[in-house]
Amino acid sequence: MGFLSQFFKKGRLEERKNEFSLGYIPKEDERMNWAIEKARLTLWYFEEHLKRPKPGQDYFSIKVMVKDQDRVEHLWLTAPDFDEEGNLYGRVGNEPIQVNNIKLGQQIGIGRSLISDWMIVEHGILLGGYTIRAVRDVLPDIEKELFDESIGIAIDAGADHFIPDFSTPEGAITALEDAYQNKDLLKVLSCMDFREEARVLLGLLELGENDEVAIREASEALEAAYIENLEENGMPNVVDLKRAFSKRDKITNDYWIITEILTFPNGNVIEQRLKTVKTDDGWKVVGVFRDNIAS
Repeated sequence: MGFLSQFFKKGRLEERKNEFSLGYIPKEDERMNWAIEKARLTLWYFEEHLKRPKPGQDYFSIKVMVKDQDRVEHLWLTAPDFDEEGNLYGRVGNEPIQVNNIKLGQQIGIGRSLISDWMIVEHGILLGGYTIRAVRDVLPDIEKELFDESIGIAIDAGADHFIPDFSTPEGAITALEDAYQNKDLLKVLSCMDFREEARVLLGLLELGENDEVAIREASEALEAAYIENLEENGMPNVVDLKRAFSKRDKITNDYWIITEILTFPNGNVIEQRLKTVKTDDGWKVVGVFRDNIAS
């Protein structure tokens, strides 16, 4: 599949003044930095499906940072493969502009720490491609349509595959929604922090002895109310939803608000902001007291 050769020859994606190219990553761009971090945190999904592709997954590529003395460029590699140590090999898929030490079509090997993005095309829809999405997101709507046409693949809200654990805020949210889907109440409760919710509701920033008692009592009341709500209304319906995490708002080092986009099987999309807190047991979700997700 000559996807990348077409991908970078399209006039809309040529290197132009005051425009991003798909190989260029600005050093201080927060959106792009988040895209790179998200690609690295979800790289396991790319590796797993590179080994065992699902039906319809007919294109795999990975972006890496290449250095040439003091010059740096991020380039896509086609035909990617990993060795047993996790090092990456592939062919340079787009013409280098900033660096001169490699050329188009050259087979190179590179450490996984230099990976900055990955993409899979599945049934004509982009999976991953976080730096591509970061470029697209800042375009006016009319240019987004031209962008999509120029690269020849569909770009929807996306589906992010964070490991469902407590090592990241997104992982905690994923673990919570997996627990909803499995109707596992104990797992649901393990993903949440009612104490932090109680502390915020009570407005207590500096705790005294009596304040701690008040927080504990409020936390227990919130948890009991949440369980009662689930028993009356059932678990939120997250079956067959695609989830993407579009933004992190860092309030403090231990308190982040995560924007999640949910895409339903019928194509409807909703956006929600979820509070997360870092505890001694990892990241937990705060204040998820809502009706069943539905659309």
